[in-house]
Amino acid sequence: MCGGEQGCIETVKAALQGGVACIQLRAPGWKKRRLLELANALLALTRPAKVPFLLDDEVDVALACGADGVHVGQRDLPVQTVRDLMGPGALIGLSASNSAQIQQADVAAADYLGVGPVFATQTKTDAAPVLSPEGLATLKALTEKPIVAIGGINHANIGVVAATGVSAAAVVSAICGQPNPLASTQQLAAAWQAGVK
Repeated sequence: MCGGEQGCIETVKAALQGGVACIQLRAPGWKKRRLLELANALLALTRPAKVPFLLDDEVDVALACGADGVHVGQRDLPVQTVRDLMGPGALIGLSASNSAQIQQADVAAADYLGVGPVFATQTKTDAAPVLSPEGLATLKALTEKPIVAIGGINHANIGVVAATGVSAAAVVSAICGQPNPLASTQQLAAAWQAGVK
């Protein structure tokens, strides 16, 4: 969505300048070498900024580049296996979209849960049913783990997401592919802060 490697690098530079708290690289279908090259380039940006850098699903690439962690889904490697591979200091996230997934044993080894989709999204075609902010708040009440809300979040609705009390929100199209990623990031951050209770 960022327009290839160089577009991704420029978008990450802008997002870091705008105040993002974490960067995750998700490029499904990419060959491993291409992914590793981009991961190394992004790490060179995130490390000086002291912002964690995660890979989506790709534990081997995360290990190869020295990423700060990995985010996995329900059909990926079990979280405890990822923890064993990445080590105790790695940041490990797990996607969850319903109460059964939030209460499963695998959650114990995760540092945070990515919960959604909160709203309809076109970024991920196989996304679970939409939760709504109310559904997000219901799932948040079931766990002590930090929740990162995801799915269809943009500057117009991120304040409502913040008001549920979740720890953070993840976005893709609200920054990636925007004409001005810096301004988009700053707008999101301001709207999030306005919504925090």
